[in-house]
Amino acid sequence: MDFLALNIQKSPELFRGILFWGGILFFLIIESTIPYRPASVSKVKRWMDNLSLAIFNALILNLIFFSSILNTATYVTENRLGVLHLWSFPEWTRILATLVFMDLALYIWHLLNHEVPFLWRFHRVHHSDLNLDVSSASRFHIGELSISAVIKIGIIFFLGADYRSIAVFESMVVLTSQFHHSSLTLPVWVERLLWVLFVPPSMHRIHHSVIIRERNTNYGTIFSFWDRIFETILSAVDQKKIRIGIGAYPRFQTVRFRHLLKMPFTKGVR
Repeated sequence: MDFLALNIQKSPELFRGILFWGGILFFLIIESTIPYRPASVSKVKRWMDNLSLAIFNALILNLIFFSSILNTATYVTENRLGVLHLWSFPEWTRILATLVFMDLALYIWHLLNHEVPFLWRFHRVHHSDLNLDVSSASRFHIGELSISAVIKIGIIFFLGADYRSIAVFESMVVLTSQFHHSSLTLPVWVERLLWVLFVPPSMHRIHHSVIIRERNTNYGTIFSFWDRIFETILSAVDQKKIRIGIGAYPRFQTVRFRHLLKMPFTKGVR
């Protein structure tokens, strides 16, 4: 844990880059070995769009927000600010509390991105992907990520989350997002076991369905129990019949990189 926090503190951009690209490569290899379904559009072109978006976002976020997030964690820790500093907790308790609370906040934020029309304008960039694989985990509009970063800074300040806790949370979000977006064929018993606590690919695949009543479920990122608690979980769906994407964007030519950047500012669709 100290090693993780030390490396993210010394060189946060490098650490995040290694984690992100290492996860991309790892899940790409597994996807290629045990793919869930064949691609319906050019995988090469999709990856060019999704990774171009990821690189563009990383340049902006690293320049404006990422250091602010880590500096906030340092500031509240050094000055013992936030809820977690009201009592004396063991380190592992603080890390677990931060992980659970911030994942709950991420669940609520995700739900709001579907329910609030203004936020959905940005979030639909993510859902407009016509196939689902590990590259989909990086397909977000810079507008959504910027708003999310500001909210995250506020939550860190409120909690008084330290470097170690943020390092664990950020690592978990990156890797679990890449995992449940991946096009993997897993044994049924593994999927069922993961559903108990975490978000497996079959759970998140339902969330990317073109059918709105299916899409507006399964909002969890790390833990699946938020969907159970708030009754937004859906499992009774034929996985083989799930069509990925948004009904208003059925053609790949209309959801390329240049279209994704301006999509939030075009006509609103569900």
